[in-house]
Amino acid sequence: MATQKLYAGAKLRETRARIGLTQKLFAERLGVSLPYLNQMENNHRPVSAAVVLALAGEFGLDVTELSAGDSERLVTDMREALADPVFTDTAPPLADLRLAASNAPMLARSFLALHRAYRQTHERLASLDEALGRDGGETVLSPWEEVRDFFHYCDNYIDAVDRAAERFSCPNGKRLDPVVCAIDALKARGIDVQFSNIDSLRRLTGGHLQISARAQAPTQVFQLLHQVALAAQNDLLEATLDLARFQSETARAIAKIGLANYFAGAALMPYRAFQLAAQETRHDLEQLADRFGASIEQVAHRLSTLQRPGAKGIPFFFVRVDQAGTITKRHSATRLQFARFGGACPLWNMHQAFETPGRFLRQLAETPDGVRYLCLARDISKSGGAFHAPVRRYAIGLGCEVSHARDLVYADGLDLSNPQAFEPIGISCRICERTHCHQRSVPPLERRLTVNPDARGLLPYEIG
Repeated sequence: MATQKLYAGAKLRETRARIGLTQKLFAERLGVSLPYLNQMENNHRPVSAAVVLALAGEFGLDVTELSAGDSERLVTDMREALADPVFTDTAPPLADLRLAASNAPMLARSFLALHRAYRQTHERLASLDEALGRDGGETVLSPWEEVRDFFHYCDNYIDAVDRAAERFSCPNGKRLDPVVCAIDALKARGIDVQFSNIDSLRRLTGGHLQISARAQAPTQVFQLLHQVALAAQNDLLEATLDLARFQSETARAIAKIGLANYFAGAALMPYRAFQLAAQETRHDLEQLADRFGASIEQVAHRLSTLQRPGAKGIPFFFVRVDQAGTITKRHSATRLQFARFGGACPLWNMHQAFETPGRFLRQLAETPDGVRYLCLARDISKSGGAFHAPVRRYAIGLGCEVSHARDLVYADGLDLSNPQAFEPIGISCRICERTHCHQRSVPPLERRLTVNPDARGLLPYEIG
């Protein structure tokens, strides 16, 4: 099997700019000629093994950062955007998208931002009541989408916040009780903690923090740690937000909540201790939840964030959907990327999780690009803690490429070598290339359709 060539021109340019070297000095440090470096930076030649070793040895670069993960994310996002009817008959070939993602990533992101702005304007015009209820000064770019993209392109790993959380929970290298640490940290800042019968999960009034006594224990601890992030790590959070350069105060405020949530999860499950436990238990979510006093969803989400340079865990994807099939959380450190708009593929086992509450469902799946995955799904119910309080129901999905499956307890007993055991799944019907899917909801916009009124198969049309 031929080895895949590595083209990483954008990453080379970014690395050189970050350390402030000219092309000539950078080439000398890498041990290559100036023309050779120029060709690599423009993706005219692949990055050689010698250059990869030099990047690691000379500059301490985590060579996994040279992989095409970010480029593949951009390609997937651009393909989905270009499936919009506004681009009908003008979609560029996949090869052109890959060139744009690898050679001009900032241009690709600008295109995606422009398409998001177009979609939002279109949706406002299509919904008059929604448009009338909006503030005329609101920015065109959705703050929620802007924040989601921020975490998306950070691989959902924020190094400074993650390490600060680990130092908080493990000040001497030994994991301490997170509840005791949180209460002590808040008390040191003049905030006393009470567990009260309140409707909200957390409420801070003056120097009094109330935590819902009706919430489940993992939620209570998480909310305590969230408040610690806001009270004790505010400077770090603000500095991170400054670097992100959000376009609106609303986006910045949403992102701050996200960073505080990130700190809470990382403090509840500190990186090295959690990674070691994950390896010991073969990523058994129930054992990890019991060991760290966390919920199944918190554990699954944390597993998807173990992307620390030099100490990366298994690349997982994590997704949460509601009962309507709408994706409410999504993250992927794998090649599989989720649809930005609409729901998930109906062939994924996540949708079946609602039918089998309290059980883990396993699925071997293959995406249209031929990559195979081990997928895990389970329903999640969040009680309001009272008879009249609403119960929120979700399904979560966690998965990895099948090459890592042996490190998961959930692969036991599955026939990973049988191609017929893998169910064909997609990302979104609009960009899925499968021609004979019995669950297809809309035709792919990049393919020509043939309609024969005298014949009917699974679909009322044939995909060319």
